[in-house]
Amino acid sequence: MNLELRKKRARVVLKELKRLYPTLQPFLHSNNDFEFLVAVILSAQCTDKKVNEVTEKLFQKYKKREDYVNAKLENFEKDINQIGLYKSKAKNILACAKMIQEQFHGKIPNTMEKMILLPGVGRKTANVVLGNIYGVVEGIAVDTHVARLSEKFSLSDHKDREKIEKDLMHILPKKEWFLFTNRMIAYGREYSPAHKKKSLEDPISQALLQKNFTK
Repeated sequence: MNLELRKKRARVVLKELKRLYPTLQPFLHSNNDFEFLVAVILSAQCTDKKVNEVTEKLFQKYKKREDYVNAKLENFEKDINQIGLYKSKAKNILACAKMIQEQFHGKIPNTMEKMILLPGVGRKTANVVLGNIYGVVEGIAVDTHVARLSEKFSLSDHKDREKIEKDLMHILPKKEWFLFTNRMIAYGREYSPAHKKKSLEDPISQALLQKNFTK
């Protein structure tokens, strides 16, 4: 599909997303920047609902970043063992706390280049954290919903998330990048979950069909 046609499809998708979700509440609960980073790391391959259940108790026990720095790995693992991949996530979160303290003067980095140096932080996590904490938009966070719907709506032909991100960055205005992810997640949950991937009954698919776009 040529770039211009893809841009036209993207405009329809954006218009529908904005109509359905003019405003959005944060999916993950947190009280400060470091807690938000912790929640985002925990959310990989895990539902936000489960993450919020676990962090409700976790953030009462670990109130400051220093509490994570001083935590014992085996104890922290037990605190998050309801989360998928909890062993690797526990290791990464505690290592993040130490790196932020020792290398970044106690502050979460505010650039993509530095964010991805943190253990367990890839481009997706970095995009989410930078956008929410600093309003810094360097890319588009591509989670499972964004990846699935980008293919469904013919916004990208790729499976690799970094390639999907590049495709989306070419066809979406930069001012839309940050909220696009959250809106696509909300849309995927409400209108087009994975088991309805091939269905064209959802609002965006219908809007695209009305435009008589072809793949």
